Amino acid sequence: MSKGYKTLIFGVLAGLVLWQIYRVVFGSGSGADTGRQATVAVALSPVRKMTINDVGLFTGSLLPRSQFIAAPKISGRLEKVLVNIGDEVGYNQLIALIDDDEYAQQAEKARAELEVIRATLEETRSSLEVARREFERVKALYNQEIASEADYDMARASFKAQEARYKVALARVAEREAAWKEAQVRLSYTRIRASWEEGERNVQYRVVGERFKDDGAMLTPNTPIVSILDINFLIAVIHVIERDYPKVRVGMEAEITTDAFPGRTFTGRIARIAPLLKETSRQARVEVGIDNSNHLLKPGMFIRASLVYGKHENATVVPVAALTRRNSKQGVFLAEEQNTRVRFVPVSVGILNGELAELLEPEISGSVVSLGQHLLEDGATIIAAEQVE
Repeated sequence: MSKGYKTLIFGVLAGLVLWQIYRVVFGSGSGADTGRQATVAVALSPVRKMTINDVGLFTGSLLPRSQFIAAPKISGRLEKVLVNIGDEVGYNQLIALIDDDEYAQQAEKARAELEVIRATLEETRSSLEVARREFERVKALYNQEIASEADYDMARASFKAQEARYKVALARVAEREAAWKEAQVRLSYTRIRASWEEGERNVQYRVVGERFKDDGAMLTPNTPIVSILDINFLIAVIHVIERDYPKVRVGMEAEITTDAFPGRTFTGRIARIAPLLKETSRQARVEVGIDNSNHLLKPGMFIRASLVYGKHENATVVPVAALTRRNSKQGVFLAEEQNTRVRFVPVSVGILNGELAELLEPEISGSVVSLGQHLLEDGATIIAAEQVE
């Protein structure tokens, strides 16, 4: 076969290929040219009647209901940490000890000084009683004009002086008692306990989340030792955009899923909704409370939350993939004439839920094109390659 003949055959084949491509891409013209349009293979999906939910999908993180840092109020050497990461701690449980030699000595010194001043008080009380009886004796003699006025004044002045000394001794006892109590309080600070608010004491125990210091470390006041978490109840924090903000309300149920437990759903309820949207993100913080008495979920986990805003029953539903646009109008291609031709129908869309879309208007039935509609125009002929349920 000559080289020129081969070139001629190749040119003819190339022309046929280009013509077929042209027919597929440009063959579906206006309604007047439908007779020359190429037949397009498409996938059809039935128009269904069903209940569709208006669902919001969000992502977020889990936080403990409450947490605090156990830290000393005084400086000193950390003698021993009695708990570690993951340990359960009860209310008022001892969790760490600080070397207490210095504080114990100060408390003992304060107690000894208190005992001394109390003895002084007893001595002063006895002297006051003697002065009081002497004053009463001289006063009786003075009233009988036996004792002189000078004796009366001297006895009275002695009594008043002893009374003043007694009051001073009482004040010094009160001062030393306060100093002793202060020393005892500072001594108690060497024993660090897990304590939380009065209203939360019904929580039987919490867990140690982190440990920051080891035995022997030198501490200053408020140096973190361990963190203690309440994970019996968790908070899922999500952020809602402005469009969905009016739909959420306190008490609304939420379904929570996490990668740690695939296929398992946890239930929570919206506990708090922020009264403002952040200007930078136009989102509002929403907190979902989740019972975690089984301790499966952990703070810091990534979660997905699903909120059902409402539902429409007996709704006309098609796949979201069936929605398309022609001439700035949103619509679907409805199959007609025994699924051999399509008609573009502009539609009004309601709820979009995952892969499904609710059609509000007009009322349609039959099947719509869910794959291949990008090649179609109104009145195009089709071949239904498959029926997608």
